[in-house]
Amino acid sequence: MSAAPLVGYSSSGSEDETETGAPTRPGAGGRRRGQTSLPGQRLPVPDSVLSMFPGPEEGPADDSAKHGGRVRTFPHERGNWATHVYVPYEAREEFLDLLDALLPQAQTYVPRLVRMEAFHLSLSQSVVLRHHWILPFVQALKDRVASCQKFFFTANRVKIYTNQEKTRTFVGLEITSGHTQCLDLVSEVDRVMEEFNLTTFYQDPSFHISLAWCVGDACLQLEGQCLQELQEIVDEFEDSEMLLRVHAEQIRCKSGNKFFSLPLK
Repeated sequence: MSAAPLVGYSSSGSEDETETGAPTRPGAGGRRRGQTSLPGQRLPVPDSVLSMFPGPEEGPADDSAKHGGRVRTFPHERGNWATHVYVPYEAREEFLDLLDALLPQAQTYVPRLVRMEAFHLSLSQSVVLRHHWILPFVQALKDRVASCQKFFFTANRVKIYTNQEKTRTFVGLEITSGHTQCLDLVSEVDRVMEEFNLTTFYQDPSFHISLAWCVGDACLQLEGQCLQELQEIVDEFEDSEMLLRVHAEQIRCKSGNKFFSLPLK
């Protein structure tokens, strides 16, 4: 059984650093009144000044050690903001207790697995927005989902995922109810993506909440016997049926270090 492709994650993770591009002053390159240009008499820029400004091909160094070994799907560029749309899930104490039972069992097969820092259900792939498009993008999202109803979904089927590059592996809980409502939300999000010429979501998504992750492709170790044992833990966990029934009341857009919450009707 092969691992399902991951739904809506960049391989760089949620903590991708992004920054605003430097604004350009109108007329910054013009001459002052009374100045005359001297063609061919440019003064050389000192090497000490040039070294302060790396060329466009250099860009900031991407140290994967700062991101737990993760590698970016797209290069970090000034003014580019990694953007992701999702349904947030606020983990209750009982959910964390379940995770405390699942993670050590999974780590007997893949010791490098670590717990996710936050939990959500993705409605988009990770895309790149220029800074000046963030607010228009969020407003378009708000307009699109304004008529979408709140709903419940259940996430109780353990499944193994990888990102598209197979540089990260995830243990997730796939949803078993609420699939139609999730598709309806994706349809609205996709329309916004198309308006901004961005990549839409997968054709046949496996909606899920990721619980843990590791660097590399660990599918062979986690599927089969391990997957069966993890599912048994979920099935036998006290009140798991109610615990894993989630009320989707809002969607959230994360762009760089900015978060925008959009309530459902």
